Amino acid sequence: MLDVAEHLYRWIKADQDFAVATVVSVSGSAPRTPGAALAVDAGGTAVGSVSGGCVEGAVYEACREALHSGRSTVQRYGYSDEDAFAVGLTCGGVIDVLTVPVRRSDAHRPLLASALAGVCADEAVALARVIDGPQPYIGRLLVLRGDGSVEGTLDGNAELDRVVAGEARALLDLGHTSTVTVGEDGSYCGQPLRLLVEVSAPPPRMIVFGAVDFAAALVRQGKLLGYHVTVCDARAVFATRRRFEEADEVVVEWPHRYLESTGVDHRTVLCVLTHDAKFDVPLLAHALRLPVAYIGAMGSRRTHEDRLRRLREVGVTDEELARLRAPIGLDLGARTPEETAVSIVAELVASRRGGDGSPLTGSMTPIHKDVALR
Repeated sequence: MLDVAEHLYRWIKADQDFAVATVVSVSGSAPRTPGAALAVDAGGTAVGSVSGGCVEGAVYEACREALHSGRSTVQRYGYSDEDAFAVGLTCGGVIDVLTVPVRRSDAHRPLLASALAGVCADEAVALARVIDGPQPYIGRLLVLRGDGSVEGTLDGNAELDRVVAGEARALLDLGHTSTVTVGEDGSYCGQPLRLLVEVSAPPPRMIVFGAVDFAAALVRQGKLLGYHVTVCDARAVFATRRRFEEADEVVVEWPHRYLESTGVDHRTVLCVLTHDAKFDVPLLAHALRLPVAYIGAMGSRRTHEDRLRRLREVGVTDEELARLRAPIGLDLGARTPEETAVSIVAELVASRRGGDGSPLTGSMTPIHKDVALR
């Protein structure tokens, strides 16, 4: 339903009842992805789409029925060879659609309003809703904010809320809407609960400073992980679209000036590959005071010691310097630009997910860590 958040938020503020049909899952060829939604208010006004036209009429009627009955349903729409007149997708795919009534008297309405308000304010929001499992859980909501805060509960079960919030964090990082299944007791075993986790968030940013050959390899790895990747360098001869075709942006500017003027948040990662003091020092002096997820800088250990000295001379504190990952990346024995890029993104993932980079073989610690969103 976050797909039509602005309309729904207006309806909530106007104290209207409505129902929302949301694509839960897709298989085969289908025109819309999970999270696509169609909503109908009590007066019959419809907004959004779940299929680009194939089954809109049937889904519209399902919303009207949900408003009348007050019950949520999950229905499947697909192509039918046996019945040419059946309601289905002409493209041959299959979609599952969750239809939910939202009435003025619903206990979860204020929580939903809070999530919709966040989306309308361009905040990163994940909305987790139980769609299948034991009856007491059906329809329960949990909202995860971009800053890691959680609103709501799935049944007062702190362990279950923690596990679901962890799943929602992972999807929020990626900017993907999907379904997840967890155990009723909060583990990944036991009686299952299936949840739809809807996400509204721009992709996180990766800013690579230094238009060097290592940067080209890192751009490819950053795109693989779902980052919006910017390459910045003051040298126009190196910072060209031709050299960095896969980057979302290529900026010719002094690195510290660009960082001072561009938008960053708690998910942004900064990778400084210039290892040149005239670029690094003013850039890092500013970067280390920003609320970003990760700051790494390339260079030998000798280069890094000189960098630390210069940063202290311009007033950077030891507490601020402790945030700096340098030399950048995990120790994989990397030599080539491609191997070095893998070591850098490995450290990014470990930092984001709470890993330590050690082998899983022989380890008795949990494979999946629960950490606050960074």
